[in-house]
Amino acid sequence: MPTERKYGWTLKPTSSTHFEIIRKDNGQFCVVLNHSLLRGCTSEMIHWWFLHFPSATVRLVDVEGYEDTDVPAYLLWHPSDHYGIHLTGPLGVGRTAKTGATIQIQETMQYLRYGWKYPVNSKLKIYYCAPDGWAMGKQIPFLGKAMMLRIHWKDVVEDGTIIGVHYHYEIVIGVVGSHPIAGFLNSRITSHFSPEFFEAWHLHNAIEVGTFENFLPALYEQRSDIGNLRYSRDMNRIGQNEVPQTGYNRSLFEQRVRGYKDARDAHKFQAWGEPSILAKSTNAEQGGATNG
Repeated sequence: MPTERKYGWTLKPTSSTHFEIIRKDNGQFCVVLNHSLLRGCTSEMIHWWFLHFPSATVRLVDVEGYEDTDVPAYLLWHPSDHYGIHLTGPLGVGRTAKTGATIQIQETMQYLRYGWKYPVNSKLKIYYCAPDGWAMGKQIPFLGKAMMLRIHWKDVVEDGTIIGVHYHYEIVIGVVGSHPIAGFLNSRITSHFSPEFFEAWHLHNAIEVGTFENFLPALYEQRSDIGNLRYSRDMNRIGQNEVPQTGYNRSLFEQRVRGYKDARDAHKFQAWGEPSILAKSTNAEQGGATNG
């Protein structure tokens, strides 16, 4: 594990989100996570990040232990839990991510607390890579989807100005069906990606997504020179005494939780190939930039 990166950021707590794990009788379980408004960010920035983060590098100018050191951009996305990422074809121009590519993520949940108790070293196929979202997961022949992670984001506009991004995350684990192997596969899948794993993941992801506010605007300003990205501590746009936030849209969160509870097959309800679930849900009156 690389040395912790001490960026000087105030990291978001789990209280900045709405979060629930839904366990289903058919052996599946689901995760719904609605983040606080990402202030200072735009959907265009988030989309740019997802295209480039698996392959880009960044020079850390003045981070303790990394002075004038080139690191994978992935190490900016979390100060302690990330250690490696690999993207294989088919790729977009400039080795960017695209639908159909395979991404191998290497990280561990809350490393400073749990060490290697909750590691990830998974190869996932990218099923959706678009200006409004991202989906990746695994499918099993004849049984369908076994794991799918779906993220959507959308600008929040107030008086004609973008004040932040609504960022919403959903995961479905496990196959469903009468085939005898379905139960066996679910037990294998959930032995690692268990509800307990995702309880630890909750803080990991609150921190990960929250750090967009700290570094992404500065990196996006350098997008025309993608081969020479730099980050120094004075590029952080977010102060140390910000007003606490909660998840941006509780009504959407509760609607999605109910849907997963009622669905016979959680993957069909998730419908990762459908238009964004945020398409009609986001405006400044439906959540609020501060209290959610």
